[in-house]
Amino acid sequence: MKKISVAFLSILSIFKGASAQNANAVKVVTNIKSEKHLSSSILLWMRTDKPRQAGMDRWKGPHSQIISANKGLWEYRQIHFAENNTGLWQPINGVETTIVPNRKIDGVAFVTLKNLFSIFRGKKQNKLASADEVNLFKRTIPYAAFPKNSRWYNVAEADTKIEASAMVFFRIKEGVSDKDFKKFINEELTPTLANTGMLKELRNKAYNPWKHKQWNTPNVEHDNDKTVQFQASLMLGFADKNGMETFFNSEEIKKLSERISIYCSAVHAYEISETITFVQDGKKLNK
Repeated sequence: MKKISVAFLSILSIFKGASAQNANAVKVVTNIKSEKHLSSSILLWMRTDKPRQAGMDRWKGPHSQIISANKGLWEYRQIHFAENNTGLWQPINGVETTIVPNRKIDGVAFVTLKNLFSIFRGKKQNKLASADEVNLFKRTIPYAAFPKNSRWYNVAEADTKIEASAMVFFRIKEGVSDKDFKKFINEELTPTLANTGMLKELRNKAYNPWKHKQWNTPNVEHDNDKTVQFQASLMLGFADKNGMETFFNSEEIKKLSERISIYCSAVHAYEISETITFVQDGKKLNK
C-alpha cells in the first residue's frame, strides 16, 4: 500500500509539473496606450581584430549616415551596449540570465519602417550599408517584428529625460509554442511592466522566425544556431541608474521571473551606455 501511495504521488507530481509548464498566459489589462510599428532589431558584434571603440565610432559616424538616408524609415536608433555586460536580470531557476561572453552583443540597430513599402524604398541604402559592414562588424543578426508584435507604450511624456536604459532579450523554452510565447510577451509580460509605474520608456518586440536569407551580407558572419536565437526583446528606460537598479531588484521582477521561467530558457538583460537617434518621426536629424 505504501508503495502504491508513493507511486501515486510521483505520478501526481509529474502531472502537476506538466500543468505548470502548460500554463496559459494571463491577459493583463492596462490603461497605458501603445502604438504599433513595423520594426526590426539588428544585433551587432564589432570586429575583434580592431579596437572595439573604433568600430563603435565608425558605426555612429559614417555608417549611420548611410542608414539614415533611407527615405522609408520612421525611426532609426543605435543602441550602444556597455562593454562590460554580465546580465542585469536577477537569477531565475532553470533560466540562463548570465550573458555568455562569446555571444555578448555590442549593440543593436533599432530600425522602424514607415510601412511595408519602405522595404523597397530602402534597397539602395541597404546595399551601401551591407558593403560597409565588413569595415566594422564581425557578425550581424537581424530580427523583424510585425506591428501586432511591436509596440511602443506611452509610459511617460515624450520629453521625459531618460538617464539609464536596458535592453532585454528572451529565448523561448523548448516545448513552448510560438503562439503561447508571443501571447505571454504581448498580453502578460509587457502590460504588467507598463503598470508598474517604474518605467520612462517601454517597447516590446516578439520577433518573426529568424531566417538566414533576410540579411545575408558579404564577408560578415551570420551564424545563429537555434540554441542561441532570441524570439523577443524589451526596451526599458529609467529616470536614472538608481531607478534601473531598483527595478531589476524589485518584488515585481521576482514575481514575473516565476512566470518567465515557464516560457523562456534565457533572459539576457543588457545595460545600455548610449542611445543615439538619427531618424525620428520620419525625419532625419542633424547629427
